[in-house]
Amino acid sequence: METRVRFAPSPTGHLHIGNARTAIMNWLFARNTGGKFILRIEDTDPERSVEEYIGQIVEDLKWLGLQWDEGPEIGGSFGPYRQSERLEIYQKYVRKLIDEEKAYYCFCTPDELEKMKKDSHARGEAGFYNRHCLNLKPGEKEKYLAEGRKPAVRFKVPDKTSVIVNDVIKGQLTFETENISDFVIMRGEGIPTYNFAVVVDDSLMKISHIIRGDDHVSNTPRQVLLYQALGFEAPKLVHIPMILGADKSRLSKRHGATSLDQYRIKGYLPEVLINFLSLLSWSSESGDEILTIKRLIEEFDFKRISKSAAMFDFDKLNWMNGHYIRNADLNRIVNLSIPYLQQAGYPVDDVEKIRKIISLVREKIDYLSQIPEHLPVFFQEKINIVNGEAKTMIRQESSQRVLWSFTRELDGIAELDQEIFKNIMKVVQKETGVMGKNLWMPLRIILTGQLHGPDLPMTAEILGKEKCKELIQQAIYK
Repeated sequence: METRVRFAPSPTGHLHIGNARTAIMNWLFARNTGGKFILRIEDTDPERSVEEYIGQIVEDLKWLGLQWDEGPEIGGSFGPYRQSERLEIYQKYVRKLIDEEKAYYCFCTPDELEKMKKDSHARGEAGFYNRHCLNLKPGEKEKYLAEGRKPAVRFKVPDKTSVIVNDVIKGQLTFETENISDFVIMRGEGIPTYNFAVVVDDSLMKISHIIRGDDHVSNTPRQVLLYQALGFEAPKLVHIPMILGADKSRLSKRHGATSLDQYRIKGYLPEVLINFLSLLSWSSESGDEILTIKRLIEEFDFKRISKSAAMFDFDKLNWMNGHYIRNADLNRIVNLSIPYLQQAGYPVDDVEKIRKIISLVREKIDYLSQIPEHLPVFFQEKINIVNGEAKTMIRQESSQRVLWSFTRELDGIAELDQEIFKNIMKVVQKETGVMGKNLWMPLRIILTGQLHGPDLPMTAEILGKEKCKELIQQAIYK
């Protein structure tokens, strides 16, 4: 049987990082098994679904590199792939359940349902629907219709039945129908509810495995009952653990969890997010954490998924992203970095200079939006020394001798690069007799304004002969 998995987001907001992890798990499994990865948009909530979000979700998935085999934009044999375009299909299967007396019309108003719930709670019960509309008396249906009521459709939950589910991760789960009220499968406006639409879609699209967060476990018994009532074979269920914040509560914005596009905007690389998110609940048998997408696909196995909740470690994500940035093709990092430089107001016309700067500063960053923080030293008009220790050192007689000597050597060269800088420093050391920290630190302070910073010879090369000379002359006491 062909593996067919789906990612089915609702366009009610931006793609959250937790949903991105679910998409990645589905995609890895499909690619590992040579199966199909399907994108389906669950946009049957007219009040919350926004067309703009559909476009954003599609772009986010493309940015991650999770190309789908069937779905919006490319079609497929089991479309349409937007639920809003499948309403006639849902109506067909609702009628089937009504005809077979497995579902019934419910004319109860929201106020009546609320009173029903309160009365049930007052009796110490769970607030279940009392099946008022299951066996309406002759003429009641016509009376309600005459009042203009638009009936919903409720599924008739079988009495005293055990729903047994064999979950790939969680093992056998048992649910008793006495704890499940007759639930709505079609709203009065003709819009299917989530549990009904997803069962019809997954069945007709021949989905073989449903990989989703374990917050969906509560939906499982209702969906299984619908599969059985409609005569469909249920897909294999794979409920992956939830993602928790550092305080072990469900991941939310207060933990820094934002939409996927915010990670892109901040300057995380897509392959890093695939690597990092795949390791939330899953692990490589090798124990390695830096894994190429090729290895992730080859090694992905449900047996390696933990039953425990995953902890979202931002420090680890930053470490991993920094590792990828330092090891990625430099030209790629340069191209990705230019928008951040432009936004910060830095000139980018000297491509070779920008390339050298990024080659140097990428050793110090965790994500690309940090790059502008390291650029002032390369574009300063004059030195700005604020550190007290640095100011004291520059005033020392030995520091002034080093600066004078270095300036004279600059006059004898045409261009300044790393090797020439190092050779000049050897000459300055021999001429002044100054060594170690007292030799190198004055130049670092004058060229960067700091006691610590990027590689000094490379910094001098980027600044160039004339700029270095200009900065040094500002600090030489006449």
